[in-house]
Amino acid sequence: MIDRAALARLIDTLCPMYLLVDQNGNTQEVGPTLQKLRPDMPMVGRAFLDLFKLVRPRDVTTVPSLLATPGARLHLKFHDDPQTALRGLIAPLPNDAGAVINLSFGISILDAVRDYSLTSADFSGTDLAIELLYLVEAKSAAMEASRSLNLRLQGAMLAAEEQAYSDALTGLKNRRAMDHILGHLVSMKSTFALMHLDLDFFKSVNDRLGHAAGDFVLQQAARIMLEETRDDDSVFRIGGDEFILVFKGLQDRRKIETIANRLIERLCEPLQFQGHSCKISASIGIALSTQFDAPDPAGVVNAADLALYQAKRAGRAQHMFYGKLAGAR
Repeated sequence: MIDRAALARLIDTLCPMYLLVDQNGNTQEVGPTLQKLRPDMPMVGRAFLDLFKLVRPRDVTTVPSLLATPGARLHLKFHDDPQTALRGLIAPLPNDAGAVINLSFGISILDAVRDYSLTSADFSGTDLAIELLYLVEAKSAAMEASRSLNLRLQGAMLAAEEQAYSDALTGLKNRRAMDHILGHLVSMKSTFALMHLDLDFFKSVNDRLGHAAGDFVLQQAARIMLEETRDDDSVFRIGGDEFILVFKGLQDRRKIETIANRLIERLCEPLQFQGHSCKISASIGIALSTQFDAPDPAGVVNAADLALYQAKRAGRAQHMFYGKLAGAR
């Protein structure tokens, strides 16, 4: 003879979401996991249909009619919130002693785990829900690892791209970046002004004080150029002591001349490096995209280079527009 208490513990382990109802539909026993879903509402003694609303079978509205359909698959939900969807199977007991109704969450298990903070201990060890939970956990862990890896890869790609388009010494954009940006401006038919700036007497600083002083001068010159340009403008170091400045949408020659004069004035101010005075100046050649019927990047850069050559021949420390001698300082 099996001890009734031992049998109850066994059923609790194998079917933690069962109900034992009598022939009148009153709940006699409840599995521990099912009761956990309503911790503040003891189910024992409550009418089964007061606890749950039958969704299917739709033509069943009383417990006696429910007991008359052994093996019927039930679809039901709680009357109160959260109205968790449940699946069930009814097994009538002999001698009209009622029935055992075993419930499960079905496809709503993930919502139930979230809503009721369930763990694997709340399910039977043979319940496929455990496998599903493990799969969900494994998927979540894999997705998190994948997301973390993607973030690291994106960071590495951005760093590599930034390095590929930047000048290591000054932090300015490099020639490769210039080609890309000018190509984009031309393809979008955007107007722009382009300055080709060369540092005068830079070689003498390098020869007299060494490369450390030369690097310092280049860095300070880059800082000045960034300070004298707008956020939408671009400054490039294209090699040695040569720089390109691109002013998007700027075509007003007076404004361009003001910027060029200010750059020259600031770059002519002596820089102090380890107690030594570094004296340089700047020559600037300027070309406007609107000077060309069909501008191309190389053509505009070449025009600014020709204007720069004129500025240097005219005595340095001044600017020239392509095709027209502009005001010397």
